[in-house]
Amino acid sequence: MSRFLFVVPPLTGHINPAAAVAAELGARGHEVAWAGRPEVVGRLVDGRPKVYECAGPDSIEGLRPPRLRGVAALKFLWDDFLGPLAEAMAPGVAAAIGAFRPDIVVGDQQTVAGALVAERLGVPYATSSTTSAELADSMAGLPGVEGWLTALLGRLRRRIGDPAATGDPRFSPLLTLAFTTPELVGSYPAPATDLRFVGPALSAFRRSGAGDFPWQWLDLAPGTPPVLITLGTANPDAGGRFLAESVAAVRARTGRLRAVVCDPGGLLGPVASGPDVLVRASLPQVALLERMSAVVCHAGHNTVTEALWHGVPLVVAPIRDDQPVVAAQVVGAGAGLRVRFGRAGREQIGAALDAVVSEPRYREAAHRLRDAFRKAGGESAAATHLEELASAVAPGAARAPR
Repeated sequence: MSRFLFVVPPLTGHINPAAAVAAELGARGHEVAWAGRPEVVGRLVDGRPKVYECAGPDSIEGLRPPRLRGVAALKFLWDDFLGPLAEAMAPGVAAAIGAFRPDIVVGDQQTVAGALVAERLGVPYATSSTTSAELADSMAGLPGVEGWLTALLGRLRRRIGDPAATGDPRFSPLLTLAFTTPELVGSYPAPATDLRFVGPALSAFRRSGAGDFPWQWLDLAPGTPPVLITLGTANPDAGGRFLAESVAAVRARTGRLRAVVCDPGGLLGPVASGPDVLVRASLPQVALLERMSAVVCHAGHNTVTEALWHGVPLVVAPIRDDQPVVAAQVVGAGAGLRVRFGRAGREQIGAALDAVVSEPRYREAAHRLRDAFRKAGGESAAATHLEELASAVAPGAARAPR
């Protein structure tokens, strides 16, 4: 039996894949604990997870101006959220290592407190890469931005890591688990790590209950393709216009399309559900995707990989962060079309939906990615790689925090 400490941010899309891997490790007899926000981890991880509390916010929402895009959004993400989050979490991560004494720390790629504290304390660590954006070298054409981020990570290392260490803390020198496959990522520069593509980690969510979702609604119009419209959990304040235009596009195709819409922020107001549109504040998304013909989304990595796991093509409208990179990967793989989040209206969204639903090439590409994802092994493969790493490192590596 080995001990694994998962260090995660208060972000659903980053915790969900880690939760699936942690569940697999637990089922194999290993001991798992978490360092993060207990309220967030406890909501997303089954059972009664052991969580060592770390300081920091419970969410990025309310901290970031909703209209930030592009480089401004990226700089905000690191300057005002991920950087301060790392410093806030560092004492809690050190205390968790001292109390739990893990064989391996599994640090989220953008929660660098895990990597930096582990390197300072001499604990082997692996990286959990829940988005493929870091693999895409998205800043290669922005040397000023790349230099700025390198400097920011260097300052964090001097404060909470080992100042003598080198290398990018976003990539463990021992193991990086990428929850995607090369078939979606495309060409990428090889980082200095043992990079393992494991595909999406979804089994825990495929087994999860469907809650109170009215499944009978999907049976009211057999033969009419249903589509899912969602902007994820991290954009409740940014997408009112886009959601409304997407709904209008579907309603203009009554009898040809139907839509299930996720609207956690109530942005659509008094839009009534009916025979062509069902609006819900939350959805059993993974289970629902088994029934969908297309997905309209913000190109969040989890939503994209969940859709493609089911062979469902996409219409992607990236907002910020890693989403433009993931959207480009979807289009490059032939599994969907991109529309502009800030400008696309019902005509453009509707035309894109018509294409991905009716033209076989998009579904064929989505099916190719589905097959690659399932072959990669998901949480089972990730757990095996972590087991192998734990066996390869010397036992008792963890030391008390200083």
